[in-house]
Amino acid sequence: MTMPSAVRRKGWSRKQKRLAVIAGLGVVLVIAAALVLTALRDQIVFFYSPTDVQTRGVEPGHPIRLGGLVKDGSWVREGQSNTFVVTDGATEIAARYVGILPDLFREGQGVVAEGAIGPDGSFTATNVLAKHDENYLPREVVDALKAQGEWRPETATP
Repeated sequence: MTMPSAVRRKGWSRKQKRLAVIAGLGVVLVIAAALVLTALRDQIVFFYSPTDVQTRGVEPGHPIRLGGLVKDGSWVREGQSNTFVVTDGATEIAARYVGILPDLFREGQGVVAEGAIGPDGSFTATNVLAKHDENYLPREVVDALKAQGEWRPETATP
């Protein structure tokens, strides 16, 4: 009785080598994906409306984008220090920004600000995003306003 040739050889068969290379490449790919996702975790900025900030319990210091309308009568400018209230009709969050605001920033208009919630619950903006014309609102802001029943299509177009 003779032994099969695969058993007689001391090395791996061609099929086993191919499977080992594929498995090794799969492990390298999984490790690379995990490293990329870990590195980007701190760079990802999520969009929230003021109601989302309260209901989802956003952690203080975590970078987010806060979007909504600038509440009428809330904008106070002292030099380059600006304070205003962002609202979605149901919830309001006080925001603070130091710097020059975009020319189209005004009360009653949509705004998206990047920054973080402070320990006191106010929002400290690091960047205020400008709109390309006075009728534009980012889609996220439109969706949040529609969900709150505050959407006025005659004043803005997405």
